[in-house]
Formats: sequence, structure tokens, C-alpha cells
Amino acid sequence: MILRLVLHNIRSIYNVGAILRTAEGLGVSEVVFSGYTPRYDDQRMLPHLREKLNRQIEKSALGAEKMVAQESVEDLPEWLRQAREEGWTAVGLENNLAPEEEIRKIVLGEQDFGERVILILGEEVNGIPAEVRKGCEYFLEIPMRGRKESFNVSVATGMALWGLMKDDLLKNR
Repeated sequence: MILRLVLHNIRSIYNVGAILRTAEGLGVSEVVFSGYTPRYDDQRMLPHLREKLNRQIEKSALGAEKMVAQESVEDLPEWLRQAREEGWTAVGLENNLAPEEEIRKIVLGEQDFGERVILILGEEVNGIPAEVRKGCEYFLEIPMRGRKESFNVSVATGMALWGLMKDDLLKNR
């Protein structure tokens, strides 16, 4: 499986670093940044601010920030539309769905999304915005037993990536 990971409007610099480390460790082919997600080595920032941000991401990425391919996207809905036209399956990691979106929800472990998958993450509190959810063919649900309604985005990302990629990871040991 070829997997691209989209980080849309992730607020926490440390979540970004942890997600980069997990993505690299599990063989994600590319991490795509959109919205206001902090980016490693963001050339749009003043040098002293970029250096500070890089140091913060490096604390949790531990070198993965330099190993995994990265891209920044300005218009995520359009980027998703084009990717789907190229045969990619767009899957949102989201547990706060509108009733009409519930029919596209698949429980982690019960899926076969094909060979080219884009996993989309949203903001830590509000999730994936409606305009981006429209570009998702499916939504991935991680079942929970506790009373909390969601996991931390970096933790949920690790679980989702492992669930999506475990067959490939285990056969290539």
C-alpha cells in the first residue's frame, strides 16, 4: 500500500513532530501539510521563527522530519479532487460525522481501501472541516471503550496507520 498522510489545521507543534515520527516509522510515502498546520523548514517564515519552529518539531520527530517526504497544499479540497481522479482513495480520520456521512464510516480493521490511500487528519478539537470532509470517500472510526470521545490526534494517527498498513508491514519483516 502507498499511503499519503494529510495534516490539516493541526495546532500542536508537538503533535506534528510525533505524527512525522510515526509516519516515517510505518513507511508513509508522503506527509501533506495544509491549513495552519506548522510545517518543518517552512520557507514562508522569517528565519528566526522558522528555526524556533524547527527546534520544537525536532523534539518529538527525532530526525524523522528530515526523512519523510513532505508537501504543502494551499487548496486541500481541490488537491483531494485531483488525487481522487488519479485513483487515490481519500479517507478521513474523524469521529464527529453528520448523519449523512455516517453511511461512509468504516471501523478500523474492516477496511480494504485499495493500494493508494490518503489518510486525512483534522484539527485536534473540531476535526476535519465540512469542506474537506466532502472530498472524503470514507471515514475511519477507531472503536473506543472508555468514556472519552476521542484520542489525541497523534495517538489516533498511529493506530490508524498501523491498522491500514499492518498487512504490508507484517509480510515485509
